[in-house]
Amino acid sequence: MVRLTRAFAASLISLSTLLPAIRALTTGFPYETQKIRGVNLGGWLVLEPWITPSLFDNTGNPKIIDEWTFGQYQDHDVALATLEEHWNTWITEQDFEEIAAAGLNHVRLPIGYWAFETSAGEPYVKGQLPYLRKAVNWARKRDLKVIVDLHGAPGSQNGFDNSGQKKDYPQWHTAQSNVDRSNAIIEQIAFMFKDQTGVVAAIAPLNEPAGFKGQDVIHTTKQYWKDSYERIRNPKGQPGNAVSVIHDAFQPLDSWNNFMTAPHYQGVVLDTHHYQIFSPTENQWSQSQHIRAACDFGNSLHSSERLAVVVGEWTPSMTDCAKYLNSRDGKTGRDVGSRYDGSYPGTSQSRVGSCDGLTGKASTFSSSYKTSLAKTWEAQAMSFEKSQGWIQWTWKAENADEWSYKAGLAYGWIPQNPTNYQYPHICD
Repeated sequence: MVRLTRAFAASLISLSTLLPAIRALTTGFPYETQKIRGVNLGGWLVLEPWITPSLFDNTGNPKIIDEWTFGQYQDHDVALATLEEHWNTWITEQDFEEIAAAGLNHVRLPIGYWAFETSAGEPYVKGQLPYLRKAVNWARKRDLKVIVDLHGAPGSQNGFDNSGQKKDYPQWHTAQSNVDRSNAIIEQIAFMFKDQTGVVAAIAPLNEPAGFKGQDVIHTTKQYWKDSYERIRNPKGQPGNAVSVIHDAFQPLDSWNNFMTAPHYQGVVLDTHHYQIFSPTENQWSQSQHIRAACDFGNSLHSSERLAVVVGEWTPSMTDCAKYLNSRDGKTGRDVGSRYDGSYPGTSQSRVGSCDGLTGKASTFSSSYKTSLAKTWEAQAMSFEKSQGWIQWTWKAENADEWSYKAGLAYGWIPQNPTNYQYPHICD
């Protein structure tokens, strides 16, 4: 997506006004006229305990809580064999066929820095890159666009298990060597796909840096967005036309007003992640409150002062009931409970109710619950198209179908055509 100038930015709705800059970049998707409608391939090339709990449970070792410890506390050959089986089966060409058939146009593909390089003492198991290349070829066959997303950086950018290494305090921003390594990997990705902009239309230089940890994180992140942009635009001295998708670092969208402005910056999208479940208060909301929050958030996406926004992660689920989902917040272990049922530390007094019937296999969901998921899905998908579009988290999960796009299609709370709404006036 092109960076909006004041002259061009009279309306984020009429993105066709941005055509000259888009053409200059020869982007691989007509962002000026079409919305991003996509899905994340979570839990594939970056492990997350809640998406594939069996991979962690089957180790028999409670110390294995993320991808770092998956390599640290197992025999390397055992871990590699397990991961190769997972990489070969979790996402296949058939998934890309189904994603395209569902009317989607983008996949966001998380990958960790360790797929590209590791330093001494880092126990990650490598072998992901051939699957990244397979995914790009599968996408090419179906005219799907890929956003390659650096989901984990050296030192961890947020301390979440989905960064590869769970930490009490993230350390990516505390050492210039971590930032330099990340920039080098982004340049490698950009160079790898510089002649494939028609498929790898965008690169996300880093997922969810923890701006909530302080101004030092925000300062480092903002400089990194600028430095990584130069590597995406000019990898190893060669021209690159991939769009740069920068995350908001959990800061208010308005705090990014006038950041990375034209004419120097071209082809930048601001990514925000919108979940309504990671606090006791949000879990206590009624469905109408959840829907209102989604609709109001959609209205906030308009601004002539900042980049167009894509909602790069969101879910129709309005509870935090999924097994191991909150492990990203716990200090130890994989399972720290749910706010919804009061088993998360410190939430017994704000308990909403039982998680029974709200997570697990969709075959166990009631018709009323599936209707509820349909309404929260539509309110969000519809609202997020008020700017550049949306990418749902995630395509599939072992035992949390309320999060799964694939399950939603099969069980009817997600339409086969993503704009064929059952509740078109839900935000009125």
